[in-house]
Amino acid sequence: MPRVILQMILVAFILVGCSSDNGGDNNLGNGDNNGGSGNGGGTNIGTGDVTRGATPCDGGMAAIYPCNGYDLLFQMNLGAFAANSSNDIWGWTDATTNNEYAIVGLDNGTAFVDISDAENPVYLGKLPTATVSSGWRDVKVYGDYAIIVAEADNHGMQVFDLKKLRNVTNPPQTFTADARYTGIGNAHNVVVNEANGFAYPVGTARNDSFNGGVHFVDIQNPTSPNGVGGYGVNGYTHDAQVITYNGPDSDYTGREIFIGANENLIAIADITDKANPTQIGTIAYSNIGYTHQGWFTEDHRYFILGDELDEIDFGFNSRTLVFDMTDLDAPQLHTTYTGPTGAIDHNGYVLGDEFFLANYTAGMRVLDISDIENENITEKAFFDTFPSNNTASFNGVWSVYPYFSSGKIIINDSNSGLFVVQKSN
Repeated sequence: MPRVILQMILVAFILVGCSSDNGGDNNLGNGDNNGGSGNGGGTNIGTGDVTRGATPCDGGMAAIYPCNGYDLLFQMNLGAFAANSSNDIWGWTDATTNNEYAIVGLDNGTAFVDISDAENPVYLGKLPTATVSSGWRDVKVYGDYAIIVAEADNHGMQVFDLKKLRNVTNPPQTFTADARYTGIGNAHNVVVNEANGFAYPVGTARNDSFNGGVHFVDIQNPTSPNGVGGYGVNGYTHDAQVITYNGPDSDYTGREIFIGANENLIAIADITDKANPTQIGTIAYSNIGYTHQGWFTEDHRYFILGDELDEIDFGFNSRTLVFDMTDLDAPQLHTTYTGPTGAIDHNGYVLGDEFFLANYTAGMRVLDISDIENENITEKAFFDTFPSNNTASFNGVWSVYPYFSSGKIIINDSNSGLFVVQKSN
């Protein structure tokens, strides 16, 4: 079939969210993948049973999982949460107790797991979806609150007080949201800039006031979220990052900068003044499949981008693009990293000199970006939660969260649930 028709079909397939991660391939060998009813009413929220406990990476394998440099601490499959698929993941560290929690996105809600003692993790409970189930859910954290959106119709934005997790006496339990913002319906993703107390739902209805772009929601009082505008000059935004800029371009020091993955381009805007956001520019690049998600390096000089369909459309191995943002008004493609497999790249996050990439069927890949200035990027470690293959399909790892001070990394595999790993000794 002609490429343009194939691409139209593929893009239509993901218009409502990231590419379908619960595709037809079964993830053979990844444990019992029993999905419960999880009907949103709390009648079945799972038991939190651990599917597989601590397993070191020995000789390139941790039990059935290929690995390099990371050990498995434990796994909880989808049946543990009475879910049929999983998606996004984020983490919260309680500043009072120092306990660490995985916040696990599921098709029918959001699960909360205390991972502080990895030998005895505790599934504390589940917040059901606000309306109906959806394969696409996203979560971020502001202070002690989880901010949750979904592609489910009329879902809005749930706000959940994470401090409740301190006092769960009979886990798991069914939780209720502490607030719900209904100024949006469905949303593909949500961004939080903790520095200024705003949430930014993106990927909303394409015919809304901001063309499916970004909405500005004041969450400084988290249980009273307040919409104060938005930005949609560049159309639908699939994913984004918002930062208080402290990079090399002194023209924007201290400004709040939005950078959006807008399907066929990268959009950059100054959204400091919520009543008057202004476009800085857009970035295009060759062989665009679907401009999906990216993250700044900590010095704000480079932006590392993943394209979700280029592996399928053009036959690339996993391709990661790096843009030099020294001049925000005139970004330049700096280098391109090509991974060792044909797996599709999904969400990626920077921590120091490492880039943690959710690479679908190739699992979590850890890239060394310490010499990114000289265009040197190398893979230093990985943990492959999908051992069946490394082909370009939408199975396997959806997202990864690397920001716990303990060094634990939480991984959400759409077929096999929650994995917690840690760097090998």
